[in-house]
Amino acid sequence: MLLKVEGMSAGYSGVDVIRELDLTIDKGEVVALLGPNGAGKTTTLLALAGVLVPTSGKVLYRDAPLRGALHQRARRGVAYISEQGSVFSRLTTLANLQLGPGPVADALALFPELEPLLKRRGGLLSGGEQRMLALARSLAGKPDLLLVDELSLGLAPLIVTRLLERLRAAADEAGTAVLIVEQHASQVLAVSDRGYVLRRGRLSLSGTGSELLDSPEALQSAYLGAGPDAVSG
Repeated sequence: MLLKVEGMSAGYSGVDVIRELDLTIDKGEVVALLGPNGAGKTTTLLALAGVLVPTSGKVLYRDAPLRGALHQRARRGVAYISEQGSVFSRLTTLANLQLGPGPVADALALFPELEPLLKRRGGLLSGGEQRMLALARSLAGKPDLLLVDELSLGLAPLIVTRLLERLRAAADEAGTAVLIVEQHASQVLAVSDRGYVLRRGRLSLSGTGSELLDSPEALQSAYLGAGPDAVSG
């Protein structure tokens, strides 16, 4: 198992937002992390990325404790794309790509749409172009684990589909494990191997992507707090 989280709690100013969370993700898997606003999804990613320090529990990465700050975890193959997109607004698209861990040519091969925009500053790109840039820069480095927060925020459905397809391809072709926080459950579950639903900082539902897609009532109940503990499978 690439990543194993056991009983992890984390939060801010001494108040836990997520409590006793268990989850796993293996090489080549896309795993969706779902839930209503305030459920603890972003907090989970921040704790795994090294931005927050868990207050309790264990996080094992390749069977060893995952510790250290964001840049230290990056050296171990963990990449993180924040909700803001992780794009430097004053730098050109090319300069943003050059700051990444992989070759610019590899990044452009992932998203050829960026090539005509190489001289444009990151802050002048559209929301979809910024997400492509952040994703291309991260994936070009061939991370073992990619943590993505709110990929679709404010984007048109066609752009979201394009980004999710690229994440699925990275998992299938490069073996990258992807843990993605997403509000649009149906779109992300369509490309996910498995999914977890959080509510009020605790696991409310889990199952394969297809199981969750085929169980809209259970999924809705999990969001509202009235559902079963898990979908079998």
